Amino acid sequence: MSNQKLNIQWFPGHMTKAKREMQSMLSMVDMVIELRDARVPNASKNPLIDELVGQKPRLIVLTKIDKAEDEETKRWIQLLSNEYTVVVGVDVLHDNVKKIISENALFLMKEKRERQIKKGMNPRAVRCMVCGIPNVGKSTLINQIAAKKTLVTGDRPGVTKNTRWVKVNKDIELLDTPGVLWPKFEDEQIGILLAITGAIRDQVLPLEEVAYAALKYLKAYFPERLQEAYGVTIIENNYKLFLEIGRNRNLLQKGNEVDYNRTIETFMKDIRANRFGKITWERTDAVHE
Repeated sequence: MSNQKLNIQWFPGHMTKAKREMQSMLSMVDMVIELRDARVPNASKNPLIDELVGQKPRLIVLTKIDKAEDEETKRWIQLLSNEYTVVVGVDVLHDNVKKIISENALFLMKEKRERQIKKGMNPRAVRCMVCGIPNVGKSTLINQIAAKKTLVTGDRPGVTKNTRWVKVNKDIELLDTPGVLWPKFEDEQIGILLAITGAIRDQVLPLEEVAYAALKYLKAYFPERLQEAYGVTIIENNYKLFLEIGRNRNLLQKGNEVDYNRTIETFMKDIRANRFGKITWERTDAVHE
């Protein structure tokens, strides 16, 4: 394993544009719905969103709970909740996300709407900006909510081909935004975690570095799952362990030698295919909010 320090910077021009658009659109909404990956709830947080959102009410939706550990997800929900923030976990493909989003958005905006009613006003639909880093399930969630007939496009300020309004019901409207990553990873561990879960392309980081980090974590927390998946004896030396995995998976090349690169690639594919079961790659007791 290389000891070379990772220098991770990945901020394409369209992401800079997306940040400007998000700033302009925040004035149009009442609250923010931020999607994060339940497997990496801290790493999938975008610091730019904290900076832009300020004290607006926020609903944090932890997606992919079907791939994360149930008890750890509960602990994350408790850790991330505060007076301005409600946190829920969802399986976007199987839960009633329309109901979950609607109920929690109305709960967050309840006091404001009640004040409007007392003043004799008829509260308009709550406008929510939906944001999150790429590959966190935002498009899937929006599509689950939005039948084609509910898509709203038009000349509202800030609406571009990269954004759309989605009418959930008479009380809730969503403003979809492009997925945004931040200018650089100050903490290389965040980049590693996002690479493990596939939030950033494998070409961005050295795949071997990512695989070694994932193997180390599995050895620490789920050694029995490694043994069950590959029929290996857990040993300290990661390079030799990968060779044993490659041999047991018959990932061989000429001369009956283990194809090391193919083994690394196969290992990462196995992680993303949930071969090891539900795994939360960040633990609440290791994160200081």
